[in-house]
Amino acid sequence: MHLDLTTTHAKDAYKILSGIVTPRPIALVTTLNEDKSINAAPFSFFNVLGASPPIIGFAPGDREPGIPKDTAKNIRRTKEFVVHLPDESIAQQMVGCAASWPYGVSELAAVGLTTTPSTALSVPRITEAPVALECEEWGTLNIGDNRLIIGRVLHVHTRSGILNPETLHIEENAYHPIGRVHGPDGYCTTRDQFKVERPE
Repeated sequence: MHLDLTTTHAKDAYKILSGIVTPRPIALVTTLNEDKSINAAPFSFFNVLGASPPIIGFAPGDREPGIPKDTAKNIRRTKEFVVHLPDESIAQQMVGCAASWPYGVSELAAVGLTTTPSTALSVPRITEAPVALECEEWGTLNIGDNRLIIGRVLHVHTRSGILNPETLHIEENAYHPIGRVHGPDGYCTTRDQFKVERPE
């Protein structure tokens, strides 16, 4: 099967790519609205991009054509955001944050999540999330109708027991973030894992 994303299937690019490029990690991003209320929204067009400096990237679409989502507007204004990696324990709340809440309504309060102050940012982090990355905006790229926000990771917070304090490796069976698969409601767990030894 051949799909031409430059002509015939251009209008279906999101459906096709979001279905076949899986699993994708999910960024549950908190930012501060102008009135200091906390905005939270999940994004699966997201990944870590490099380690020197440590950077991540995610791509929030528009609320409507030409109108950025609150997350993008807030980051452009404050340059600050926190990325959380949700696991199964907060999957329902994470999806609840994707609802179209009115501006100024705290998604976290609406879904029953709480916050903890960040180390270097005015944006708080989600207490219940297993991992939180405090980020500052490095830059935003606009490519057609796409917006790629690149953030430099300043601080990492993990739930106790996830990282080995000496090796900094993930403890086996201690961390199970969920992933995004085919839409519109597809998710996966990361419990069924396997190892393949790399050659010397």
